[in-house]
Amino acid sequence: MPTAAALMTRKSAELITVSPSSMVLDAVDLMNTRHIGSVVVVEGERLVGIFTERDLLRRVVARRLDPAVIPIESVMTTAVVVARPETPLNEVGFVMRERDIRHMPVVDADQRVIGLVSIGDLNKSTIGQDERTVRYFESYSPQG
Repeated sequence: MPTAAALMTRKSAELITVSPSSMVLDAVDLMNTRHIGSVVVVEGERLVGIFTERDLLRRVVARRLDPAVIPIESVMTTAVVVARPETPLNEVGFVMRERDIRHMPVVDADQRVIGLVSIGDLNKSTIGQDERTVRYFESYSPQG
């Protein structure tokens, strides 16, 4: 079974991080420029939170806060659901569906962020595996 670490090695996307003191507007500009739905919030290499499109809508826009003066640390999600590198992708997918989340940081034992799995990454991985399975069965010819 593929793991989160295996997915990280196949992914070519750069991990995008911000500091807790970054302004929301700077993070949103970064998310728009990179076409991503979240940024991982780190102090040094250690995970302290995640800021997502949902956080922006629920904690900034809905409250009519000025994103130019609001630091990420005041509106980020701090109870972050994470995966370990050895976590099987089917387990990552199950947790993401159960918790209704679209981004899951992958952290090592010291809480250093080594990557991020998105629901899109899981979908691509599943589709790729399904396509390989179909090709296998199409090429299969029983002896007989």
